[in-house]
Amino acid sequence: MNLRLYDTRARAIRDFEPLQPGKVTMYVCGATVQSPPHIGHVRFAVNFDLLRRWLLHQGQDVIYVRNVTDVEDKVIAKSQAEGVPWWELAYRNERAFSEAYDVLGCLPATLEPRATGHIPEIVELIQRLIDTGHAYASGGDVLFDVRSFADYGALSGQRVDEVQSAGDTENAEAKRDPRDFALWKRAKPGEPSWDTPWGPGRPGWHIECSAMSTKYLGEAFDIHGGGIDLIFPHHENERAQSQAAGDPFAGYWLHNAWVTIAGEKMSKSLGNSLLVGVVVRRLVRPVELRYYLASPHYRSMIEYSEEALHEAAASYQRVENFVERAVELVGESLGAAPLGTDVATGTDPYAQFDLDAADGTEAGQNAPDGWKLTLPEAFVEAMNDDLAVPQALAVVHAAVRDGNTALAADDKATVQARLLEVRSMLSVLGLDPMDPRWRRSSAEGDSLRAVTDVLVRALLVQREEARARKDWPAADAVRDQLRAAGVEVTDTPHGARWDVAERPGRA
Repeated sequence: MNLRLYDTRARAIRDFEPLQPGKVTMYVCGATVQSPPHIGHVRFAVNFDLLRRWLLHQGQDVIYVRNVTDVEDKVIAKSQAEGVPWWELAYRNERAFSEAYDVLGCLPATLEPRATGHIPEIVELIQRLIDTGHAYASGGDVLFDVRSFADYGALSGQRVDEVQSAGDTENAEAKRDPRDFALWKRAKPGEPSWDTPWGPGRPGWHIECSAMSTKYLGEAFDIHGGGIDLIFPHHENERAQSQAAGDPFAGYWLHNAWVTIAGEKMSKSLGNSLLVGVVVRRLVRPVELRYYLASPHYRSMIEYSEEALHEAAASYQRVENFVERAVELVGESLGAAPLGTDVATGTDPYAQFDLDAADGTEAGQNAPDGWKLTLPEAFVEAMNDDLAVPQALAVVHAAVRDGNTALAADDKATVQARLLEVRSMLSVLGLDPMDPRWRRSSAEGDSLRAVTDVLVRALLVQREEARARKDWPAADAVRDQLRAAGVEVTDTPHGARWDVAERPGRA
């Protein structure tokens, strides 16, 4: 592979080389299920879904583990505030996250373990840390001795002497050092607990992920991912306890940036969250929200505004409109044909063709003309450069502009070529408008498009009538009126066509 990724631990972009050629193991910190997801919560899911899809496209077998933290301080506090059992609150919100992942087109995780399902593994790992002198039991808690691990702080860049108290136990006097963090917390009245050699209690947040990741991916795995807010203390502590126990742990650490409002992280505590379910019902379609979250580089902040959200939706619609118009020209059987293996279901639209030929022909080469996945070199280079999706989408939009020019000229061959490139690129990004998941075929989508089309065409009729009587100012006034409303008119040999106008400076 030529893929290069930014490794938080190295603070540099590195060539990506999996431990086992042809197989990538990836653990991504998933939801702490104290509340339903807002769009800031699910950005990580979209970003790591893009990485996973790109690895799959490159022929890698990807094992993708995304955990569910279903027992943690916030879950317990929220359940007590609502007056419901902790497990009821956790499961309700876990389902809400699963629905959000699905509505945004994220591939299902290979495994999605819950913390509460791995108490034996957690207890075993804690015992290993006690046996090696990196942890100690005190007053019913078990604590990790931060100063026993010389490399503590290397992931986040923190200096141990400058780290504040972990603040994760009620009995601070039980700690040898205030920076020591809890691996196991003693039982409290009304809280869930499990019996252990150190007394009843529940796991700390950090030890859960170490136990689950190594159970399913082994002592060493390729990628550990999550949001930048997890770098410290969560991922720092994961790395410390796992390596202190003797596990090599993650080879690459990847982190996506936040979605912010007024420069602050989108969070429940700020009261500024936008629930995924609300956004896709009231503001934009699910595919447009996926496009909005995927468009910026995964390491760049997204400053949320409704205007920016709608601009992203309009940008996707320009691509979608080209694809739909191109399919009309080249024919449904070719233009809307499946592209590549559906990695979600494992079905292969090329299966009827001899793709495993003894001569080693490339997948899709024996398929009918136009069915082969076609990715421009500039797109591939962008994706291999630390998933530079903004640059990759610039290639998409350049192909769309070229395709629209070909549509205006009734150049069917060029339209078909650009259509296949655009659909191929969008397919890799999980954004293909012809994917049944996204295709505009619902009554709501068809109705909105139909109403808009009727209104625009009524104005285009007025423009044509003005042109027929050579009233050029009146004709230009109609065009200007449509342009002011965000509609671009293109005159073609088959009459005027309209599309959503592209704003300067935006892909």
